[in-house]
Amino acid sequence: MSAKSAFQDQPPTDARLTDYDLAHLTTYLRLLDAETEGAPWQEVAMIIFGIDPKSDQKRAEVVYQSHLARAHWITENGYRDLIRSSFH
Repeated sequence: MSAKSAFQDQPPTDARLTDYDLAHLTTYLRLLDAETEGAPWQEVAMIIFGIDPKSDQKRAEVVYQSHLARAHWITENGYRDLIRSSFH
């Protein structure tokens, strides 16, 4: 399985960080960086997730938007789990 195919269409929505989140922290950071830089979501979906928005626009947008939302959740809430785990 390639790294790009290891993505779920939607990340977990748990109120705590999951193993999936931990495995994709770099991806979440890349998404936040791309958003800050104003990169088009279609380009980000292609580069990060390997989904061609021209041939599968709906899926590309769902994957991009749901992972970006989870990235924002981590910056607002989930980071607390990372801090707690670093002290154990």
